[in-house]
Amino acid sequence: MANPIDLSVSCDGLQALVRAIRQEADGKELRKELAKNMRDALKPAAVQAKSGIASMASGGAGPGTSPALRSAIAKKIRPEVKLGGRWTGARVKARKTPTVRGFANAPKRTQSDTWRTQSWGNGVWRNQPGKLNWFDRATSAHKAEYKQAVFEAMEAMAERIANRAQ
Repeated sequence: MANPIDLSVSCDGLQALVRAIRQEADGKELRKELAKNMRDALKPAAVQAKSGIASMASGGAGPGTSPALRSAIAKKIRPEVKLGGRWTGARVKARKTPTVRGFANAPKRTQSDTWRTQSWGNGVWRNQPGKLNWFDRATSAHKAEYKQAVFEAMEAMAERIANRAQ
C-alpha cells in the first residue's frame, strides 16, 4: 500500500544500530532521538519536493476552488523514518490525498505530463497537464547529500553507544 513516490535511504547497518539501541537501558529515548535526527536530515529533501509540486502549472479551475491541488499535495510530503518491522529506513514520501476532490492518487498522477480528470458538473473527462517527474527531479540533484546526512545521524548514534560501553 506504499505510494511509489518516495526517496528512500536504507542500509543493513541501520538494523544493527537499532538492535544495539534496544539493549541500552534508555533504548526508547535513543530510538526517538535517532529517528528525529534522521527526519531532520531529510527535511531539505522534503522542502525540495514541495517546491517541485508548487512549480507545476495551475489548471486554472477558477477562483475559490477548494482545496487547492498543489498545496494539498505539498502538505502530504514529509520525511518518514521507521526503525523496525517489515521495512527499516528513512525516506521522503508523498502520501495519498483522499480528501482532495476524491483524487487520492494526486501525487502519483501529477508526475506524468498529462492526467485525466472529470470536469465539475457535466461529467466529461478531460486531460489536464501535469509536471513530468516533479518529485524525482526535485530530490535527485542532492540525493547523495541527503543520504550522507542520514548516515551521519546513524554514525553519531553508533559512536554515542560505543562510547557508553567504554
